Amino acid sequence: MVNILILGIALAGGLYMAWNIGANDVANAMGTSVGSKAVTLKQAIIIAGLFEFLGAVLVGSHVTQTISKGIVNPRLFSGAQREFILGMLAALLSAGIWLQVATYMGLPVSTTHSIVGAIVGFGLVSHGISAIEWGKLASIVASWVISPIMGAIISFVLFRQVSKRILEQPHPVKATRRYAPFLVMLVLSILTLSFTYKGLKNLKLNLPFGEALLIALAVGLGGTLFTAYAMGHFRILPGVRIRERLTEVEGIFKYLQVMTACYMAFAHGANDVANATGPIAAIFGTMKTTSIQTRVSVPLWVLFVGGLGIVVGLATWGYRVIETVGRRITGITPSRGFCAEFGCATTVLVCSKLGMPISTTHTLVGSVVGVGLARGIEALNLRIIREIFISWVVTLPFTSGLAMLLFVLFKAIFA
Repeated sequence: MVNILILGIALAGGLYMAWNIGANDVANAMGTSVGSKAVTLKQAIIIAGLFEFLGAVLVGSHVTQTISKGIVNPRLFSGAQREFILGMLAALLSAGIWLQVATYMGLPVSTTHSIVGAIVGFGLVSHGISAIEWGKLASIVASWVISPIMGAIISFVLFRQVSKRILEQPHPVKATRRYAPFLVMLVLSILTLSFTYKGLKNLKLNLPFGEALLIALAVGLGGTLFTAYAMGHFRILPGVRIRERLTEVEGIFKYLQVMTACYMAFAHGANDVANATGPIAAIFGTMKTTSIQTRVSVPLWVLFVGGLGIVVGLATWGYRVIETVGRRITGITPSRGFCAEFGCATTVLVCSKLGMPISTTHTLVGSVVGVGLARGIEALNLRIIREIFISWVVTLPFTSGLAMLLFVLFKAIFA
């Protein structure tokens, strides 16, 4: 009877966590697209729902590490399965509560770091300081600095080039027709490379870098030829004022931004849905086998539960974080949103392949800041940026402390 109760709480906790991931993580991934009006909120929900689920099922690992990122050694819980289950449950609820608090305040925070902080908390209270892999934890903390800076640099450089070669030209539509094919090649090549180079292991398509690069370049070249053909049939009306020309240019960039938005939803589904589904699978697997499993299979129905919770979270509460990322940090247009999303996607790809534990949230915020800096420091809302940074620093201690309290409470109730 007790086990059934714990399973019920775990399932409810997983749905709660997935709902908050949708409200915060997915919302900040789609924020620039909605903020620039490239897509509506309804379209963002459809895009996120489809590509998040596809990313989770096709690319997301079916075998999830139950102790997130190797922060706590699972062998410490050998012979103490109930303690392990209660610890995972405490971590799940702690991270979900923090995400809800941050979403209420409109602050984009990292789901991964929330889970890591929570697991550190129950690891400390159950086995002390020696239970924590402090080197791994330090690398995660270092990523707070590395990933936003990388995203900001790439986005800054790209937007400066877009401004110089397109937006500031006397004939911006002609300039767009000239450079759009190269931008499409850049985007498609990067996105295809992210899928083909060790990105589709579940489909048995674990290609070496050379082959993956050739496929990516071929896809990019195909997109370039198609775009060049389409731009060649794009009519340029005479006697139209420069502001109206820029409106036409931004309309073209909407299509590019939708491409990067689809990729970011796909990548997020592949990487972060496990933050909700992994603990559920760990609890179910431990109860089923009556032993601690460092790696467990994640059933398809669990992925579906996670995907459903994420879409509902985005639809019901995602507008708060979308407002912050899409409008409050700096003004976003389709061209700026495209540069920010491309900078974020590229950073996530490079760092993931280097094995660096980074946050998509932190990277995207850094990329948006980079686009704002390209127009001058006055284009940024420094008060909002300060509040976001404080929320990042608070994430680990908040979720860690709350997980400690919940773990002790659960032990008192279910021991």
